Amino acid sequence: MNIRLIALASGALLTATALAGCTPGPSGDGSGMGNMPGMDHSSSTDAATSDHNHADVTFAMEMVAHHQQAIEMSDTLLAKQGVDAQVTGLAQKIKAAQQPEIDTMNGWLRTWGQETGMGGMDMDGSGMMSQQDMDALTAASGTEASRLFLTQMIQHHEGAVTMATAETEKGQATDAVALAKKIVTAQTAEIAEMKKLLASL
Repeated sequence: MNIRLIALASGALLTATALAGCTPGPSGDGSGMGNMPGMDHSSSTDAATSDHNHADVTFAMEMVAHHQQAIEMSDTLLAKQGVDAQVTGLAQKIKAAQQPEIDTMNGWLRTWGQETGMGGMDMDGSGMMSQQDMDALTAASGTEASRLFLTQMIQHHEGAVTMATAETEKGQATDAVALAKKIVTAQTAEIAEMKKLLASL
């Protein structure tokens, strides 16, 4: 009889141990793996989105202002009559490329907790036009307007390439660095195109 009682007690203990192993852990999935090391299921998306440095913020703020002026210059030219068709085509191309980039960069700035519309200050060497330059473009017409637009936009693009190159060297945000590389490639090609157009006018 004693042997039988010992056997029953041992069986009950084994059953209780097995059931304990199936008790839901903190994860609530019934696997009992809630406390397993290395099982952190939290998303890293937010961390990746906010992974940036001062260079990224400066790049986005200043390039937004830079792009906005390029669009203003393009709009000024497109409102004129008698402008070379190739030059107006280039102005339309610049607008189409740069407005989506402005929207993207403003989105980054909001994600990073930065105010938008704060660029344009202290941008020496960026190729930005002065108010006098903008007034001259507004007053120009015909071939003179075409030539002035190309001359100014070459300078403007060269400034953008310098700014974007600095971001590729100092930036941390992956998307911002990728956009900077895209700007360097695209605007370097447009500079070559504008120099050829200018020489033909």
